[in-house]
Amino acid sequence: MASKDKYSVLLPTYNERENLPIIVWLIVKYFTESGYDYEIIVIDDGSPDNTLEAAQQLEKIYGKDKIVLRPREKKLGLGTAYIHGIKHAKGNFIIIMDADFSHHPKFIPQFIKKQKEGDCDIVSGTRYIGDGGVYGWDLKRKIVSRTANYITQVLLQPGASDLTGSFRLYKKDALEKLVNSCVSKGYVFQMEMIIRARQFGFSIDEVPISFVDRVYGTSKLGGSEVFQFLKGLLYLFATT
Repeated sequence: MASKDKYSVLLPTYNERENLPIIVWLIVKYFTESGYDYEIIVIDDGSPDNTLEAAQQLEKIYGKDKIVLRPREKKLGLGTAYIHGIKHAKGNFIIIMDADFSHHPKFIPQFIKKQKEGDCDIVSGTRYIGDGGVYGWDLKRKIVSRTANYITQVLLQPGASDLTGSFRLYKKDALEKLVNSCVSKGYVFQMEMIIRARQFGFSIDEVPISFVDRVYGTSKLGGSEVFQFLKGLLYLFATT
């Protein structure tokens, strides 16, 4: 059933040694079941917990054509991780997701199906429509997330319901163009990608996902990030 399409999954990692073997196993499982060609590009940013060693073991298990290791010396941020990953990607489609189980690989076949239905440039996972949702967040975090999303909708009218999510499927050429045009770092980066996509006239569709807060390790969202988010939002509002 498989087409000639190939999907490159970019997995930026930092201290994900416990999570990586399981998330890779799940990605492999869902791709194998659906019959699509794939590769998993692990971009580890010098994790002190030996994430890279775990990745090397996975490379031995699944083979170098499926597990592609592209580590970097130190933590350089998400945007640059994607640029780094795209350079090495052999797929004509790129899936970006977190390695910490916030994003369940079971949604990947749905992303692919949705993309094929409308030949869209981007399929974005959304926590805010259909049976999408968030698990493991306290009320405060849910309110912050919803409020940020609502303010963004009002100010920017992006044409997508979930802007800060980072579980997405892109046509490779669309992602290259977006990453090269984005100026934000960190948390705001995902949002800017969608805003720029609208500017370029890229087509966006959405798949409802359940987002689960980190299984292991600590959450990456702090007060300073909320501040950075608001600052970035105002910058985008002023410049787009």
